[in-house]
This record gives sequence, structure tokens and C-alpha cells, in this order.
Amino acid sequence: MVSTGHTFVTVSTQIMDVYFYEAFEEEVVALRRFLPAGVSAGFSDKTIQEAGDWEPDAPLISIRTQSVIPPAWSVKVRGIVSRTTGYDHLVGQKIPCGHLPHYCSRAVAEQAILLVMALLRKLPQQIAQFPKFQRDGLTGQECAGKHLLVAGVGSIGAEIVKIAQALGMEAQGVDLVRRHASVSYISIDDGLAWADIIICAMNLTEANNGYFRYETLKRAKPGVVFVNIARGEQSPTNDLVRLLDEGRLGGLALDVYESESTLAVALRSGKVHSPLTGRPNVILTPHNAFNTAEAVDRKAEQTFQQIVHFQKHGAFLWSPP
Repeated sequence: MVSTGHTFVTVSTQIMDVYFYEAFEEEVVALRRFLPAGVSAGFSDKTIQEAGDWEPDAPLISIRTQSVIPPAWSVKVRGIVSRTTGYDHLVGQKIPCGHLPHYCSRAVAEQAILLVMALLRKLPQQIAQFPKFQRDGLTGQECAGKHLLVAGVGSIGAEIVKIAQALGMEAQGVDLVRRHASVSYISIDDGLAWADIIICAMNLTEANNGYFRYETLKRAKPGVVFVNIARGEQSPTNDLVRLLDEGRLGGLALDVYESESTLAVALRSGKVHSPLTGRPNVILTPHNAFNTAEAVDRKAEQTFQQIVHFQKHGAFLWSPP
């Protein structure tokens, strides 16, 4: 393998067992560390469409959320391993697909709470006003006593509730399936009127696409803080811009975005500017909530568990329902 900038290219005339797309530097290091004997692999930091690959380099390919699988590959690869908890981007594939439902619940939950605390304490404004050492307009809020509504209480949502309660927040959940006995549940209508903070942690489905649209969030308390660490399609960008412009949102933090596969490529090429950037009460992060050293190691280990199991049995350990 040779490194050219941030792109990793495997130099080989032989077909590999698995080829990894969207693999950032630290992830490549972890994947190499967990690479089983007898399994050959190649890596690229690019999406499939950025790489411009017309043919797959291996019978198994591994992606994250931004790669678009060419339709022609459905008869050219044996399986797809998505290094993600979510699996909405795998819907409709005609070949076996696997995902990683267990590797990053704590990491994503911590990032969600981190974003909440940064918005409550006006961290972007604090940083901006340091050069003049000015405190005007920087009075923030404490977590203790705040009402937190978690929409989607799976493994990530349950971790969010646990951390929030440890910080003295009152946390309640909204979910079609009330699977956690330790969580207090509430209806979305009652929750919107009650919450000071809303975190979207739902898996994306056809039913909840656009769930936090303008008409929904405008029913929340004026000045509510909204954080989305799930999928961007659940909170349409234009609706969020309108809510901010009207002063209905007190703070907004996003780690996920509408049409993210297209947006990410456009941002990396400098061809687009988000209407949400440059606002003092908005924090945008590059779909990075999963990214801790601990979670990256778990992801690498579980990815190869998937691959070895598929090679032996023709099926993945963890597949979308």
C-alpha cells in the first residue's frame, strides 16, 4: 500500500478479499491491527463515487454512509459490510448486507450530550469572543433540572438518557417500542411542550422521514435546543433554517445531514456552502459522533468478525431486519 495525501491505494495485481471505502487514517490503522491472517484488504478514504471505481476491487466491499453502490455491482460482489450502526442506506440492495449495531452507542451518546452542553453554555460564542476577552452575551445555562426529550430510545438513546440523568437532567423518551424499563416514556405531543432540549436518536425509516419538520418543531417550547445525531433526513435543512430565522430554536447541533452522500462530496470539493454555517447558535460536525479510539477499535474488530463469518457461512452475524 502507498499513501498519497489522505488516499490509501493498495498496489496489487491480485483481487483482494475485501475493499474498504470511506476509511479515515485512524480507522485504517485499527483495521490493519485487527486484520486476520489470510484476509487481504485494500483501503481508500474516498467514497465509491469519489474514487470513480467502475468495477469492485474485491468480492466483499465495506462502506460507511456516503458511498452509493453502483447497481451493476449487485451481480459482481458477494456482500456489503457497512461500518455503521444504521442501515437505511442498505435498503433495497439485492445482495447480502451487514452492519455493526453494537460498536458506538456510548460514543454517539457522549457526543450528543457534548453538543447539548456546548449549546447551553454558548461555547461557539465564548470562543469567538476570546480575542477581546469579552463576556457580554455569554451567560449560559446549566444542565441540572433541564427537561430532555430523546426521540428514539434504542441502544444509543438509552445511553443518552443515562448520561443526562447523571448530569441532573430530567429525561424522557419517545419510541414506538418501549423496551427500556429504566426509561420514562412520553408522547411526542406532550414531550414537545415539556422539553427544553430535544435529541433525535431514531433509526431512519419511511415513516419517520422528515419527522422533525417545521410544523413539528414549531410546537416545541420557544428557544428549545435541538440536536440530531441520527439521520439528516429526519430534520429537513430548510425547515431548520426557517426555525432559526424565526427565533424558535435557541440552539441547533447536527452531526448528520440531508442527502449526506452528495453533501459530503460537495463540501470536500468546495462546491457548496451550507445555509446553517456561520450562525453563533449552531454547531455542525462531520458525522463524527461515533469517532472515539474505543469505538474505532470495536468497529474494526466487529467488521472482521462480520467478514470472517461471511467467508465461512455465506451470511453476516448482524444484518438489517
